[in-house]
Order: sequence, then C-alpha cells, then structure tokens
Amino acid sequence: MEHRKLRTEEMNRMNVEAFHEAEKTPLIAVLDNVRSRHNVGAVFRTADAFRLAGVWLCGISATPPNDEIHKTALGAEDSVSWRYFPDTIEAVRELKANGWKVYAVEQTTHSITPETFSPEGKTAVVFGHEVFGVQQEVIDLSDDTIEIPQYGTKHSLNVSVAAGIILYELSKRLHRD
Repeated sequence: MEHRKLRTEEMNRMNVEAFHEAEKTPLIAVLDNVRSRHNVGAVFRTADAFRLAGVWLCGISATPPNDEIHKTALGAEDSVSWRYFPDTIEAVRELKANGWKVYAVEQTTHSITPETFSPEGKTAVVFGHEVFGVQQEVIDLSDDTIEIPQYGTKHSLNVSVAAGIILYELSKRLHRD
C-alpha cells in the first residue's frame, strides 16, 4: 500500500469562520501563569486541532495579539476563543460557578492518570507555570488532579507537551462529531 502525503487542499480544513460556527469539544485549557509565549501559542494550536471550547489565560500568561504566540500558534489564536484573568483562582471559580468540572494537571499525592479518567460534560484542565507548576490554591479548588505517568529521570514535561497529551486524551472522549 502506497502512502502519499496529502496536499493542503485534500485535508478539508475549516476556515476561521466555519471554526467559530462549529460545535466545540466541551473542553477548556486554562494556563496558570505560563511564562513562555511559545508555549501559549502551542496550546492555542492544540486547542484548534481538537476544536476546544476555549483557552483561558491567567496571570503572567501572555495574550494575543503577540508575535511570539503567533509564531507557534500559526493563526490558531484567531480561531480559538480565549479569555484573560489576572488571577487563575478567579477563572476556576467562574468555571465552577458555570457548571464546569476543573482538573489540575499536576503531580500530587492522589492524582489520577489519563487512562483512568473519564470526563463527562464540561471539563476544564489547568496547566501550570513551567518551573512551579499549578498553584496549590488552584489545586485545592480543583475537582481532582491528573498526572501523566513518566518513567525517566526528569518526571517533568514541557507544559505544551503535557497539554498536547492531556487535551488529546480528553478531547477524543468528549468530542461530539
């Protein structure tokens, strides 16, 4: 069997207007003080790929328009809905008040793994600062924590890589199409 790379016109890509009109996966990525604009852009690009309901940027996380975000987002910052909150706790409280379940991605004493997690309905996932992770106060407000099992020496993933893994795993369970 021959495997030929698809041309762009064969991929049936949505335009930005169609993306805005399309039903979204009931999943929001929350960035808790993510300092790298490239990581923010990568999360936007992943959010576009899985047609997430949005990206919420908190604290020191940069917001569009921004050239460094655009460099990795490749325009996804225009298709994906986003909001900014000065404080992640405020964002989490608003999500919970509106019926969203909130999960922090962090290594904790009683975290669950993506394989054992079955999201139901509106789900928000918090990703933390590249060095300090998710704030403890945010973990305390979360419904649970999700940890990506790791087997090497670092036990640490780049936040955009962790977001890619978690958002893929959860979106395939929540996606409606």
